[in-house]
Amino acid sequence: MTDNLITTPFGAQTTAAEVVAGIDLGGRRAVVTGAASGIGRETARVLAAAGAEVTIGVRDLVAGARVAQEIAPASGPGSVRAALLDLTDQVSVRAFAQAWRGPLHMLVLNAGVMASPPERTKEGWELQFATNHLGHFALATGLHDALAAARGARVVTVSSVGHVNGDVLFDDINFEHHPYDPWAAYSQSKTANVLFTVEAARRWAPDQIAVNALNPGRITTTRLGRHIGDISNSPTTFDATSTDVSWKDIEQGAATSVLLAASPLVEGVSGRYFEDCNEAAPHRPGVRRGVAAHAVDPERAALLWQVSLDMLTAAATAA
Repeated sequence: MTDNLITTPFGAQTTAAEVVAGIDLGGRRAVVTGAASGIGRETARVLAAAGAEVTIGVRDLVAGARVAQEIAPASGPGSVRAALLDLTDQVSVRAFAQAWRGPLHMLVLNAGVMASPPERTKEGWELQFATNHLGHFALATGLHDALAAARGARVVTVSSVGHVNGDVLFDDINFEHHPYDPWAAYSQSKTANVLFTVEAARRWAPDQIAVNALNPGRITTTRLGRHIGDISNSPTTFDATSTDVSWKDIEQGAATSVLLAASPLVEGVSGRYFEDCNEAAPHRPGVRRGVAAHAVDPERAALLWQVSLDMLTAAATAA
């Protein structure tokens, strides 16, 4: 992240389709996670409409195949197919990555869970960290060779303004000692998304892989907030009425993801955090915008990468 912020002609009200208007993505291949609904579905739809061959990673293949059929373009070179991918199941993640053949030009790490009640994976990992970060970390690293083969691939990580509320709890990532707070766990996982971006951009620069993160804004109608009603007594408050948050519909919410995945306006840009189709400024206290210093710290980013590798290795060894 630098002082020279990247700007584009687009903004908070721009739609994903407007971002790629006139752009031909024919011959390019994309993977979008969490594309069965919400902004992931719209991201996949728009990329395919621009000519890309899109694979949506889904936990339910029957439902995923139906979505793929619904959003595939009626004509043109673009296409959509569904493939099994459960980010909370490392066997599933490895199988998806190992089954991939050929180059991968766009990887959109969109899937996520927000403020869920306490739940753990079979490895004992806290669910939000396991889904939002570890599953995507394993997927991206597993697809590294395919991304490198594209010679100019882009990885897009959907984070959240919620990252400003907290750093990664490196001494207790799985809330084994701290009281579980769904919003603190969410913030940790979204900070991890940005830290992954920082370190992956550094490590993968020689492979011409650009990696960027984004805040999509507050989307008015998605399933991401389905758990909010379960946590009204959470010790951490979350201001759902803040006026400095960009409220968007799904078409607008997918715009920054599509910009980073496909627009020539950000060609060669890597290791940045965007919101409203432009690079975000540093976060200021009291304002729910910008990128927090703890999320772009290179030492934290390198530490998280190693911790993530260690967690995945330990799980594979125990399996």
